[in-house]
This record gives sequence, C-alpha cells and structure tokens, in this order.
Amino acid sequence: MAQLFPERLIDGYRNFRENRLPLENNRLKLLANHGQRPKIMLIGCCDSRVSPEVIFDTAPGEIFVVRNVANLVPPFEQAGEYHGTSAALEFAVIALKVKHIVVMGHGRCGGVHAALNESDPLSHSDFIGQWMSIMDNLAAEVRNDVNVPEALKAKELEHRAVQLSLQNLLSFPWVRSAHDAGELSLHGAWFDVSEGELHILNSKDEKFYSV
Repeated sequence: MAQLFPERLIDGYRNFRENRLPLENNRLKLLANHGQRPKIMLIGCCDSRVSPEVIFDTAPGEIFVVRNVANLVPPFEQAGEYHGTSAALEFAVIALKVKHIVVMGHGRCGGVHAALNESDPLSHSDFIGQWMSIMDNLAAEVRNDVNVPEALKAKELEHRAVQLSLQNLLSFPWVRSAHDAGELSLHGAWFDVSEGELHILNSKDEKFYSV
C-alpha cells in the first residue's frame, strides 16, 4: 500500500509557494545560476526544536548548515569509511571558503543527557552511543565534578561539548591553516530552548554570555 506524503509538509510547501517564494524568487534564481556563496557555516544539533534558519532568521544561501546528534565535531582522522560531518566541513572550508564556523549547542539536548547519564542503547547497533563516545571523557569529568550542582550538570556538559568541538575543529589541517592565516574565525554558541535566548562563548574567559 502506497504511503501518503506527510500532509503537514504539503501544507507548508503550499504556504511557501504562496507567501515566501514571491519574496525569495529573485534570490533563488540567482543562487541557482551562480551557486551558493555563504560566509558562515553552522554546526548544530539535529534536535527539531533548534532550527538555525529560524533562530537566525536567514534567507536561502546565507548559512551552510550541518546538523548531527549533539552538534559534535569529531577529531580529524582518516580511518573508516563514512564521515558526514567531516565531509561537510571539508566542503565548507575548502570549496565554499566560509569565513566563520559557528558551533551551536542547546539546552535540554537528548544526546548530552544520554552521555551524562550513561543511558542504555536504543538499538543493538548503538549508533548514538558510538557517536557520543567522542565526548566520553568530557561526560565523565562533568559527572564527577563536585563543583557543579547536579541540576546544572547537563547545561555544563552542553557548554563543554561546544568547546570540545571547537578544539576538534582545529585538528583538521585545512581548518587550522585557514584559522592561523586569519581567514577563518571559530565561534561557540548555546541556545536556551525554553527562553528562546542565545548565548555566545567569549573566547577570553571561556564563558557563555546572553546576547
């Protein structure tokens, strides 16, 4: 039996055609004919509550977005076969020559919660667990940190995960090269889902401040 395409998406598409497309039509034609030239890459979580295009009110072609569980950047390595986030990073820096990379974490992140609480695998393959192992040591540090109240441990780990990803970005040769040459800037951010509030990482004191 044929499965019906989700009606919500059909409704949204019709609304796009009727309302937004007339406003974006010229821009889309330009992008189609001349290609994309975004200046910003954003690495975010695939959580449905945290849409970068909505949060930053961007038009088509403005930001190059890659989303994964817990907005993680893995360290550079060439073993294995599949590197989705690394491939997107390579394309953004080398081909698109973006000027900024933003890693944006968020509150109430399910991946971070699973890492912090050492949750049982959702399936026998445990894809999430293997992916989140990128921050195993970090999760253990926060879990055992007596200076962080229990109620704030998840938020603390969400913040530290952003900082870890920024560190891992510099393990990629082409990122390090562009960054050291002053051609690429790296930024950390954290979005409070409940308040709709953006916090930006200050590189000087390594703390997050509300915009």
